[in-house]
Amino acid sequence: MPSNPPKSSLLVHRINGSNSITAASGNNNNSSAMSGQKQAQKRFPLTCAAQVPDAVSRHHTHVIGPNQCCSAVVQHIGAPVSTVWSVVRRFDNPQAYKHFVKSCHVVVGDGDVGTLREVHVISGLPAANSTERLEILDDERHVLSFSVIGGDHRLSNYRSVTTLHPSPSGTGTVVLESYVVDIPPGNTKEETCGFVDTIVRCNLQSLAQIAENAAGRNRPSA
Repeated sequence: MPSNPPKSSLLVHRINGSNSITAASGNNNNSSAMSGQKQAQKRFPLTCAAQVPDAVSRHHTHVIGPNQCCSAVVQHIGAPVSTVWSVVRRFDNPQAYKHFVKSCHVVVGDGDVGTLREVHVISGLPAANSTERLEILDDERHVLSFSVIGGDHRLSNYRSVTTLHPSPSGTGTVVLESYVVDIPPGNTKEETCGFVDTIVRCNLQSLAQIAENAAGRNRPSA
């Protein structure tokens, strides 16, 4: 164990039915059939314990279908937002910090919104590859979102949103990654979120290590 405490810390936040919710669409005059659909489809806002600006939290409000789950992971990183963002924004190179990714190839686009990538994962996971589309890339607000639109995997209709903002101290970065995904047949919401949370947690911990090492190299000597 190192003598100094780690610079980064992590919090898993599970979004579930205990949070405040509002209907995603429709109105009270809809038919009973539409009413049943409204009850199954809810909008779940982020109610994370971390200090998250309103401009950031709105990106993490997800519409949840009747057989979907949603969760979020928060990672505090001891490096500037610019350093962390330089790694996160590379849609063409997720393996830079996502250790479960074996390779990535851009198949359509040049890195702008709408770009498609084909990701191959390491052996041992219940997946082989996935086709993913870049939905949001906001260099000013530090927001990246992608959705999984195909491939050999069990995470159907997966959509992820990652945001970065300065930590309250002003010396680090808060990374927040939330997602919504279908619950695979034969699995529970808890099992699905538990599996995806583990993957996201490992990715963000790796990101923290890479960004903090880079910040250390760029820091002027005393």
